Amino acid sequence: MSWRPARVVSARRETSEARTVGLDIEGWPGHVAGQHVDVRLTAEDGYTAVRSYSISSSAPSGRLEITVDRLDDGEVSPYLIDQLSAGDRIEIRGPSGGWFVWRPETAPAPPPRAVQLIGGGSGIVPLMSMIRTHAETASVTPFRLLYSVRSPALALFRDELMRLERDDPALQLAWAYSRAAPEGWPSPPARLDRDRTVAAAFPPPVGAEVYVCGASPFVESVTQWLVEASHPADHIKTERYGG
Repeated sequence: MSWRPARVVSARRETSEARTVGLDIEGWPGHVAGQHVDVRLTAEDGYTAVRSYSISSSAPSGRLEITVDRLDDGEVSPYLIDQLSAGDRIEIRGPSGGWFVWRPETAPAPPPRAVQLIGGGSGIVPLMSMIRTHAETASVTPFRLLYSVRSPALALFRDELMRLERDDPALQLAWAYSRAAPEGWPSPPARLDRDRTVAAAFPPPVGAEVYVCGASPFVESVTQWLVEASHPADHIKTERYGG
């Protein structure tokens, strides 16, 4: 895949630490929910930095939006969040990824397999592309999302997720707050553990397709808990960031 010039057409804050950037690329081929792109920035002295970011926009929309969470010591994310403006140009390569993807069912087809999404922090981004695709295609596939995040203020797409759950009977949400919970929340904040993960997920007999995305320790722990609870390992797909 070759690098393509991309023009920034929109930028909106998702939280104090995250931003969604909309890009226009001539000849953009479209993407499948769950895929990512590489972003390349080039300084005036020729120095380049390349990072990968998940696509957050839905597949049917034909739009390319990436949602970037800040890494304080990062070279790229602070620029994308604080300095990039509409009309600026960057370079994009992709879309990439053929394993951690979800495609809506097409007719005629057998009954769709339920989908269990589990995201930690900014690991919600590729899952949000799946959820938006699910909504925009009026999919009847049962969808569940378990979203673990430090606090409501840092929850990406929180208002949209709650609206989509309200409007879509096939979508169910479960929230896990690790440091601060909303006022009146029925349980104190705590890190996600095995019992809450298993309780929030489809039971293994359903044969759900499971997608887990987040930091490496989060993904490893969640995957282990699911396998220990008899979820078939070959039904679990993972995507991770960090070392």
